[in-house]
Amino acid sequence: MNNNKNLITILTSLFLTIFIIIFAVKLTLNFRQIYYFDVDYLKIPLATQLEKKDIINNYNALIDYLKTSNHSELKFPTLPMSEEGEIHFEDVKNIFVKLDYLMIFSFILSIIGIYFLHKKKNFLYLRYTSALLFLLPLILLFIIGINFNRAFTTFHKIFFRNDYWLLDPDTDPIINILPETFFMHSALIILIIITLCSLLLNFLYRHFLFKYIKNAR
Repeated sequence: MNNNKNLITILTSLFLTIFIIIFAVKLTLNFRQIYYFDVDYLKIPLATQLEKKDIINNYNALIDYLKTSNHSELKFPTLPMSEEGEIHFEDVKNIFVKLDYLMIFSFILSIIGIYFLHKKKNFLYLRYTSALLFLLPLILLFIIGINFNRAFTTFHKIFFRNDYWLLDPDTDPIINILPETFFMHSALIILIIITLCSLLLNFLYRHFLFKYIKNAR
């Protein structure tokens, strides 16, 4: 029985970790204010010779397209797009659609595991998940700190089956309004969200454990 309980604890921790990581990614993607801030902070209009309004409209068109619920084709309001660019963004959307399904799947399994473990007064999954979530930002920050450009390139080589992500600014000027620094800022926001979740879960672990010990006396 203890082996089964330990397995459920580990699996619940893993599924909850997966859910929180994907949730952090999705939350950051849809928090468009990050990009709106970077438009001015990174001086994107000056670098691209485009109006701020046009930059934001094209960015919003891309984010809207990436939503799982959006089944329309990608059309940029004022920017052209090559066939390779269209294929690349289709690949990006497919990744986010799969992430949505994985997030829902991991959420359901996490809830089932949490329900079972709380009935057994087993709160270790909170501690394990907190540790996993705390370790991940440390590793990623180390990688980013060494060479973000290399990490960024490696990420694309892992997740994409072709090199269409190397967009040509002449045929796919959308790449000009998506500077690498913006992606670094987004990655840092994701890591901050994950770290905050880790701290919250650690607090909840201590809270439930203290409450259980207190009631057991």
